Amino acid sequence: MPPEDKIFLLHIIESIKIIESHIKNISEEKFSRSRIIQDAIVRRLEVVGEAARNLSVDFKKKHNQIEWPKITGMRNLLIHEYFGVDLMLVWKTVKNDLPTLKKEIKKFL
Repeated sequence: MPPEDKIFLLHIIESIKIIESHIKNISEEKFSRSRIIQDAIVRRLEVVGEAARNLSVDFKKKHNQIEWPKITGMRNLLIHEYFGVDLMLVWKTVKNDLPTLKKEIKKFL
């Protein structure tokens, strides 16, 4: 694995851990009312997407069980759709998709 890929994977793991700390003991209702928590989580999802976008093509091809286009697509949505971000989609992504992504990424480190 190129050293750059490892760095990007570490950024993904770090961001997921930070998101987990932000949502610990947080309900969907509290998330929907807290702009601070929303902003913190959205920022970290942007980092996850940017790191995924910068992984080498070879790495992503070799590990195509991970939906890299979906991850980078979420990043694009968050960065470019300032006023159109679906916060419930963000919440569902954090609760349903990130635990699996974290587990998969840890296998590579």
